[in-house]
Amino acid sequence: MSCSPASHAFKLEKVVSGGMLYTVAEVDLAKDRLELHWLNPTTGQPYASFSQVQGRLKKTGREMLFATNSGIYAPGLRPLGLHVEGGKTLVGINNARSGGNFALLPNGIFWIRGKQAGVTETGAYRRLDPQPTFATQSGPLLLEGGKVHPAFNKGSSSFKVRSGVGVCKDGRVRFAVSAGPVNFYAFAVFFRDRLNCPDALYLDGSISAYATPENNTQLADFAGIWTVSR
Repeated sequence: MSCSPASHAFKLEKVVSGGMLYTVAEVDLAKDRLELHWLNPTTGQPYASFSQVQGRLKKTGREMLFATNSGIYAPGLRPLGLHVEGGKTLVGINNARSGGNFALLPNGIFWIRGKQAGVTETGAYRRLDPQPTFATQSGPLLLEGGKVHPAFNKGSSSFKVRSGVGVCKDGRVRFAVSAGPVNFYAFAVFFRDRLNCPDALYLDGSISAYATPENNTQLADFAGIWTVSR
């Protein structure tokens, strides 16, 4: 399956790797409009659902081609780490060193600024200070410069549905959501070896979902939501 309008580079594919099916969204920042959403400006409350964001975009004359969850969040649908939207920092960097996947260091930040994107380790991001238009912090970092996170074990028995985002050698951004449970190692290697993304960030686990104009797999509310629209 693919969705690739003539004037837009966005592409959605089903990819099988290592016996697992993945939904992969490919975004070209030179042609596609990738944005992060959290709070509805009308209500001041989290959008929570893909359909709510889709409705908001429709009101402004735009069509949502794709949506997926952003990084790990805290109770009350508040991003657990850095959340930058429209150039404004709504939640600051979280320096937690213990507690769940988010703090399985190194963790990192996915950010975009104009036509540039990066997945950067949190400490390096702070030093780089890229002044992004949109950014989300999550963890663990799946890949850094092609190297798999040091805590990942190929034989790990921690299998869950997983979603992540990678910045790839062709300059494009690729989001991936597994159709079934995979461990961190397999997920990281999928980004590196199949999607050709040397830098990738884990977004979330079992609740991860995506939506297109024809399909919506969301079962739980989200804080941050990434969209591709035209």
